[in-house]
This record gives sequence, C-alpha cells and structure tokens, in this order.
Amino acid sequence: MTGLLRRPDALLCALGVLAWFHQPTDLQAPPPRARDLGVPFDGTPGKLNAITDVAGVEVGHCTLIKGHGDLIIGQGPVRTGVTAILPRGKRYEPVFAATYSLNGNGEMTGAHWVDESGFLEDPILVTNTHSIGAVHEGVIAWRRENGLYPGESPHRWAALPVVAETYDGNLNDLQGFHVRQEHVFLALNSASEGPVVEGNVGGGTGMICYRFKGGIGTASRIVKTGSGGFTVGVLVQANFGARDELMIAGVPVGREIGDLMPKFPKRPPREGGSIIAVVATDAPLLPHQVKRLARRVPVGIGRVGGVSHNSSGDLFIAFSVANAEAGSATAQVTVEMLPNGALTPLFRAVAQATEEAIVNALVAARTMTGINGNTVYNLPHDRLRRLLRRYNRLGK
Repeated sequence: MTGLLRRPDALLCALGVLAWFHQPTDLQAPPPRARDLGVPFDGTPGKLNAITDVAGVEVGHCTLIKGHGDLIIGQGPVRTGVTAILPRGKRYEPVFAATYSLNGNGEMTGAHWVDESGFLEDPILVTNTHSIGAVHEGVIAWRRENGLYPGESPHRWAALPVVAETYDGNLNDLQGFHVRQEHVFLALNSASEGPVVEGNVGGGTGMICYRFKGGIGTASRIVKTGSGGFTVGVLVQANFGARDELMIAGVPVGREIGDLMPKFPKRPPREGGSIIAVVATDAPLLPHQVKRLARRVPVGIGRVGGVSHNSSGDLFIAFSVANAEAGSATAQVTVEMLPNGALTPLFRAVAQATEEAIVNALVAARTMTGINGNTVYNLPHDRLRRLLRRYNRLGK
C-alpha cells in the first residue's frame, strides 16, 4: 500500500482500510506485476510502466473495505472505493480529450461535453455503479474548495465532471451508498505521480474479471515516431469477461483453468460486466486524433479475449497533456499536432498498454470474500507460469 501512504489524506484512507479489513495479509507486500511472473508483452514500457509515466498525470485511490457476512443494506459488507486520475495534477488546466463507447451499458458522465468541446476540464473519477452521484458531487466540491475552476465567481461557476463506473454488487453492498464526498476528497488529495497501486484498490476493490478477481491495472509504452519520442499510458478498471474467453500472451488461460470459479452461496452471480479505460499521452494531438487513440482500446481488450458482451459498459476516455495553453478561455492560441501519418505507433502503444494493464489488474488482485460469503479467487500465479511454460510463452 506504499502508493497510498505518500500524503496525510492518503494515510487516513489507508488506515480506514486497515481498521475495517478482515484479511490484513492482503495489505502487506505489494503484489507482483505480470512481467514479474514472466508474461511476455510487446513494446517498450516507461520507467513505472504506468499511466503516471506521462508527465504530470497523478493517480490516487480511496479503498473502502468493511465487515463480512450476510448483506444488510446500508451496513455492508463494503467492498468498494474511488480511483482518481488527474491529467495535469492539482491545478485547473484543461487538456484536449475525447471519449469512445464500445458498448454503452454503463455510465461516464460529462462525456457529451468532452466530445463537443474537445476539452477535459476535470479529474477523471472511477467508482461503482450506484456511487456516480456522490462522486460527481464530491469532485465539484473538491474543485470549489481548492479554487480549481476558471476565473469566475464561485457562485456562477459550474462543472460537468467525468465520473465512470462498473458494477461491484456481487461483492459489495451496492445499494448501501457507502462512497461519500470525503472519500472522493481522499482519492483526489492522495493522487501522486509515482507508482500506481493495482488490484483490489479504489474503484476496482469489488470488481471481477473473467470470473477471477479483477480491479485496477495500468501500463505504459514509449513510442518513437518520425516526429520524436512520446509516452502513452493506460489505466483500466477491469470488471468484464467470461472465464473461457481469457487469453494471456496467446495462451487460453481461461479454458485451461476452469476451476476456481466464484462461490456465491445464496444466489448465482450477476452476469456481465464492464471495463473503463483511461488513455493518456504527451504526444501533441488534437481532439479528433485523441479520439482515434480511445478507439484503439478495444484492440487491447481483444488481445486478452474480450468480446464486449451485451451487458457490458465498455467506455473509454483519452487525453493529451501537450499544448498546455490550449484551454485558454479568452486568448487566441497556437497549438501543435502530429501528422496523421505519425499516429500508427501511438495506436499500437494503446493496444499494447491496454492488454498489459488488464493482465496487471488480474495479477495484482487477490482473493476476496464479500457480501453473503461470496468469494472470488485470484488468478493463480503458479498455474499461470506453468501454462506459459507449457505453451512456450514464458518470458524471462
């Protein structure tokens, strides 16, 4: 949990987790990442292999884990949280952005204005399905409290925050509305440019991916084009997929590991799921080009076997931190852009980083028991390595 302990507010949130969690071993050593297990990936990652390799991008989590046993709506058990992605850190400086929906059975607020204006003015928050409203209010309050809005009267200023969700009601008291404004503040205030904690954290706390435990994952790629070198980073909240669809490095892992299915004593799990992906780059791109990056996320999802089910909310947002002055409300500005002919390496980087971010989420996540004793198992690392070796895909 070291990534959560860099700021006092993050410490408070982490202490809340420690006080509530009934399996404290899950919060000790940082989990391994996919490359640590020998999973081979294409492309060159950045120093952190995370979305925070894009200069200025910050990520923070607030994780809420409380209670165990039968579900009592409003009391728990609680397995949820909030993840915050700040494109330019804790300041008001809009970035060129765009969104894309592969399958729309989900929510990402503010997407219409992002696509209409070409700008993202807010942090991006990711949480559970029924906490959209609380998080929406929380980020507005946080911006107001910190003066992070255009130079207008605080009484006239308004916002359309970007808040996205996936469903965690198989493990979490979804109807209990446990995410509140203070948790949004904690996620935002704890955000930093360093390593990103993955797995059962933040918005990903109660998520399930390919019937294994899922959650937050991230990865990055360094890209060389004729116009220079750039970084592309991706963060996902992975909560999708049927077991037999899972592919890792070309290996049919889901078909090979047919056991360790979720245990739900009282009722079968709700089918379907979703994935939220956030793409960041420092390449100078205009909004229509940024949208082209967002539309490459499905290529990475396909590499791990995803097909985008009817009930899946597969929603993506991408932004560029270049052109720092482009968001001026009054001045005429000059902006830079890459030629379209230079974008293919960036498209490839999005696909590669999305693939690795999803696998990182699976590798980092740990077995979790939630409401009614419902248990979802983690992807077993030893069996994954054996499969990779058997298929001659185990890396160094």
